[in-house]
Amino acid sequence: MLNNMTEEGEGLDSRGDGNPRENSPFIDSDVEKSQQYDGKNMALFEEEMDTSPMVSSLLSSLANYSNLPTGSKEHEEAENNEEGARQSKKPIKAPQLGTLMGVYLPCIQNIFGVILFLRMTWMVGIGGVFGSFIIVFMCCSTTMLTAISMSAIATNGVVPAGGSYYMISRSLGPEFGGAVGICFYLGTTFAGAMYILGCIEILLIYIVPQAAVFKIEGLEGAEAEIALLNNMRVYGTIVLSFMALVVFVGVKYVNKLALVFLACVILSILAVYVGVIKTAVDPPAFPVCLLGNRTLISKGYDICAKVMEIDNETVTTKLWRSFCDSENLNATCDEYFTNNNVTEIQGIPGVTSGILAENLFGNYLQKGTILAKRGLPADMDPDSPATNTNRYVLADITSFFTLLVGIYFPSVTGIMAGSNRSGDLRDAQKSIPIGTIAAITTTSIVYMSSVVLFGACIEGVILRDKFGEGVNGNLVIGTLAWPSPWVIVFGSFFSTCGAGLQSLTGAPRLLQAISRDGIIPFLRMFGHGKANGEPTWALLLTASICEIGIIIASLDSVAPILSMFFLMCYMFVNLACALQTLLRTPNWRPRFKFYHWALSFLGMSLCLSLMFICSWYYAMVAMGIATCIYKYIEFCGAEKEWGDGIRGISLSAARFALMRVEEGPPHTKNWRPQILVLVSMDAEQNVEQPRLLSLTNQLKAGKGLTIVGTSVQGTFLDNYAEAQRADQSLRKLMETEKVKGFSQVVVSSNLRDGTSHLIQVGGLGGLKHNTVMVNWPRNWKRPECHQQFRNFIEVVWETTVASLALLVPKNISSYPSNGERFTEGHIDVWWVVHDGGMLMLLPFLLRQHKVWRKCKMRIFTVAQMDDNSIQMRKDLITFLYHLRIQAVVEVVEMHDSDISAYTYEKTLVMEERSQILKQMHLTKNEMEREIQSITDSSRLSIRRKNPTALRAQHSKEERVSLVEKSGDEAGSASYTKHSKKTSTPTSPTSPTCAAGPAGDAATWTDSKSSPTSPEEGKDPFNMKPEWENLNPTDLRRMHTAVRLNEVITRKSKEAKLVLLNMPGPPKNRVGNENYMEFLEVLTEGLNRVLLVRGGGREVITIYS
Repeated sequence: MLNNMTEEGEGLDSRGDGNPRENSPFIDSDVEKSQQYDGKNMALFEEEMDTSPMVSSLLSSLANYSNLPTGSKEHEEAENNEEGARQSKKPIKAPQLGTLMGVYLPCIQNIFGVILFLRMTWMVGIGGVFGSFIIVFMCCSTTMLTAISMSAIATNGVVPAGGSYYMISRSLGPEFGGAVGICFYLGTTFAGAMYILGCIEILLIYIVPQAAVFKIEGLEGAEAEIALLNNMRVYGTIVLSFMALVVFVGVKYVNKLALVFLACVILSILAVYVGVIKTAVDPPAFPVCLLGNRTLISKGYDICAKVMEIDNETVTTKLWRSFCDSENLNATCDEYFTNNNVTEIQGIPGVTSGILAENLFGNYLQKGTILAKRGLPADMDPDSPATNTNRYVLADITSFFTLLVGIYFPSVTGIMAGSNRSGDLRDAQKSIPIGTIAAITTTSIVYMSSVVLFGACIEGVILRDKFGEGVNGNLVIGTLAWPSPWVIVFGSFFSTCGAGLQSLTGAPRLLQAISRDGIIPFLRMFGHGKANGEPTWALLLTASICEIGIIIASLDSVAPILSMFFLMCYMFVNLACALQTLLRTPNWRPRFKFYHWALSFLGMSLCLSLMFICSWYYAMVAMGIATCIYKYIEFCGAEKEWGDGIRGISLSAARFALMRVEEGPPHTKNWRPQILVLVSMDAEQNVEQPRLLSLTNQLKAGKGLTIVGTSVQGTFLDNYAEAQRADQSLRKLMETEKVKGFSQVVVSSNLRDGTSHLIQVGGLGGLKHNTVMVNWPRNWKRPECHQQFRNFIEVVWETTVASLALLVPKNISSYPSNGERFTEGHIDVWWVVHDGGMLMLLPFLLRQHKVWRKCKMRIFTVAQMDDNSIQMRKDLITFLYHLRIQAVVEVVEMHDSDISAYTYEKTLVMEERSQILKQMHLTKNEMEREIQSITDSSRLSIRRKNPTALRAQHSKEERVSLVEKSGDEAGSASYTKHSKKTSTPTSPTSPTCAAGPAGDAATWTDSKSSPTSPEEGKDPFNMKPEWENLNPTDLRRMHTAVRLNEVITRKSKEAKLVLLNMPGPPKNRVGNENYMEFLEVLTEGLNRVLLVRGGGREVITIYS
């Protein structure tokens, strides 16, 4: 059906639907580029040759646009391949069908069908004229409103071959489009089963009853019903196989017979109207025999009398013998037969008889109830059970209003027959609205008038006689037809055969269109077919599903099933029109102006109501099927972008939600980490720290926003392609790590500014990040990484100024991936200062993930000398109880102690290194002068005369030695990694430049467990001269870092993860190198550390 799918040999495109016409502003915009800019008048635009076609060639493409039905293109190409030597190609015949032949008559043929001929009279008899008119009006109103919505969609641009499915899927998106498309397909398939069952019912009951395989003669009740259903199954399967074979051999034969079948329908309806007119003058003779007020089966009697006079002799009739035990007049007879008289009434009294008043209201029956005439007296004992019920006409099913709705609605379906032929129409935008609305108007008038005329012409007991058992087995509507009931019998038989063939022709093409769209992966095999595009595999599946309806065998049971699927399809057509109208999509410019969103919503409401009125459990099943297909396409199907209305409503909802979020900051109870993850890329534009995204995924139990950002150095014009590669790399890694969020790449003149831009402008409106995650700079002590740690400290500064929380994982490569599991262990929280509750919330979120789920949580807090550690522990336990967080609590007491020699050494090394890094910024001439002055100076005299200058000279001397030794690297200022168990250096000013493995942050080699000498351990006032001029603030901070590290290492050495308050950066932005050294000492010897810095607001609360 669709001509916008990719060729079978080309495969299915994963993006878009494989149709360049939908991805371009205009259709058929591919033209010969060499002919676009002929002549010199357009030389000014020749640079745009590859992207912009000439208007003249574009208009030519639009004017020559050909919309072929499915299979034409494939068939033509197959012929060309077989006859490759032939140079000329057969010209494609443009579609020539107009409104009458292309839309109006096909809709008429599909709407008028089996229900009109087989169930309409029964519905009027059961529901009454009033109730039936309400049913018809509701159903016709639903289809009219749907046709108005469909007309608006159909006139909103070119409708390629594919019609209704194309319109729904392109308006509602691939998820809804696929779900509704499958429902439409199932409805069409079950409609084929219903038409076949109607065909068999006409054949076995009204034309050749003796052809039944399972004989019904002599059977009663349930046995007769089972035999009838088995006959339907046998003959239904035979007819289905024959019809499938006809469709397989050639659809062209079905299309040629379509006019013949349509003629049968129209002649049958005209015969009924002529018969109605004739009843006003000369009603046909169709007598009905009643016993009391009960309707008798016509084959149970020869004369409607108990006895008759023959040669002045009273003899009993066949009817007498049916109710009595012998032919004699003194025989014992049925009590009801004895007490009531036999009367004969006219089955069709005529339109002027006044029978309409009697048929005005409904008469719903229980299964097995005897059909009785209203207003006719009968002598019977209400307590005595009915006997000889097989002599009467009985109700075969229990009837009620909602059942009638479900059975009748299929008779108004078929309104999309014209839109399904959109590829064959000369002007689809004009023909579809006019033809469809005219067809619905015509059929609605016929249906509504039929309800009134049937009630005004036919006796009530005949109307309720579904199979015409009281009128010699005639089709009830046939008794009204002129000149003979056989006109209706054969007309309805051929019309049901034609409708069944049309369903078996259309349904496989609909399935083929869905399959070729590629939105449902497991259906892709049904997109293949014969060389001319005929859907062979889809036909096989359609016949198999149709067989399910044949096995059900009951027309009254199959009709509500297809009602559900069609109603769901119509509901989404109305939804599509309403959404497009309310969203005011720029592309929503339909030519058809007689629509309104209120009408579409009314139509959608009617469809939904009718679904549950017909059968609430069938409605739930249909909606469940559609939901499953929707979710399957959403999670597994190919990604499509069709510019659909659902995407439009998503954008509107997102805008509304963003405006609501913008109104104010979230309440503490709603706070969740909205994380901006800052990553760096290598030369190949691959993420250097993929485990950052693993940690992000593990933290996302809060389901907040995630933005993964990076910066590319350069200018936007020169590095746009590189930025796109980086973005694709981020998206791929996010998909691998299952991080649901957004990627953002910024091109900047330097990486520092790019990172700053991400922190400033990441997010949108109220949906901005409140937390920044950045990796710890691994080799920050190396000179080549000098800018790296300065960028890191700038990030710390910017998050502090912006009141953003900061997460800094250290040793990120040792963090677990999403596939790992910890079966035991602890997550240790070292709560030193209050940060708004981040340290409490983060481990709770981590433990929601399967990686950390079995880890226990421990919380450590630090008590000073004047703190009551026992009370602190009680208060912390109470606090955690109110927070509903389970954790082991421990209070660590840190007593005042003297500053160790190790601390002095670390501080000295830190300050000397800081001086070296500062002086590395001197120019070459200044450096040479400094080297000369240091060489000429006397270190001892300087120490005696000006002790305060000792450290500066000492640092300069160290820098000189390092420069002389390592040239531009300045000795790399790298120090061997500290080890508690190795020997101490002989001099803190003589660094050992050991090239450790990549990624290790090297430090001075020293001993933390013991002082440099026994004398210093005993006498802290016996200080080295170098220690005298140390900055007291740096010394005190280093002392804190060393002491805390000792305690944390002792308590949490084996912890799976340590969360620790991150100290703030220096306020005066001087001594950044010292800050890094403090953090290095604080976290030394720990495997996985997550440094946490709060954003300055409470993020966790004890209140509900």
